[in-house]
Amino acid sequence: MKQKQNKVSVLFMLFSILFCVCLIAANVLETKQISLLGMSLTGGLLVFPVSYIINDCVCEVWGYGKARLLIWTGFAMNFFFVSLGAICDAMPGAPYWTNDAGFHAVFGLAPRIAAASFVAFLTGSFINAYVMSKMKISSKGRNFSARAILSTVFGEGADSLIFFPLAFYGVIPLNELPAMMLWQVMLKTVYEIIVLPVTIRVVRKVKAHEGEDVYDDGMNYNVFKLLTL
Repeated sequence: MKQKQNKVSVLFMLFSILFCVCLIAANVLETKQISLLGMSLTGGLLVFPVSYIINDCVCEVWGYGKARLLIWTGFAMNFFFVSLGAICDAMPGAPYWTNDAGFHAVFGLAPRIAAASFVAFLTGSFINAYVMSKMKISSKGRNFSARAILSTVFGEGADSLIFFPLAFYGVIPLNELPAMMLWQVMLKTVYEIIVLPVTIRVVRKVKAHEGEDVYDDGMNYNVFKLLTL
């Protein structure tokens, strides 16, 4: 099945909504540091890998063009949310408001961290989609599991390599950063592997429902070709 359409389906719209919700939720959850098996991590680990799983599903079913639209849509909605949070955080509280510190802790995202987050997200997401697309062409659609896992390793690896140095250089001891980045990539990849059976079933059902299984032959991978579906 090879089909390209300059429109989106209801299922793609639902995937897009979930993708945006995951990105926005990750921003809020990132403000809490959690301890898991003795490791210090951020709460965003609970939801952020889901965005990569959705990215894999969209790229597998609808192709890189739709994944590119998804990524930029997620970026725009996340930027909108963060901007509103920053504006509200900067506004003076009401005389009876006593929770400025708590609100600031959640929504007062430092410009440096926000910039690092946006750059890392775009880079990691597009690398994930690119690897997924190219491997599908080269494998003639076989080995979805390997493609999903490897694309996550490359995407999450790039995300961590960019985000942590940009966001925390000079804040976290330099010798702690490599271990933190490695653990993030490993745990997010393990996350992907654990839910892989569910991902496979979802992809199969969506392909059957949509009647699509796009191969990106001749695709222009320019990330700014936003309207080229």
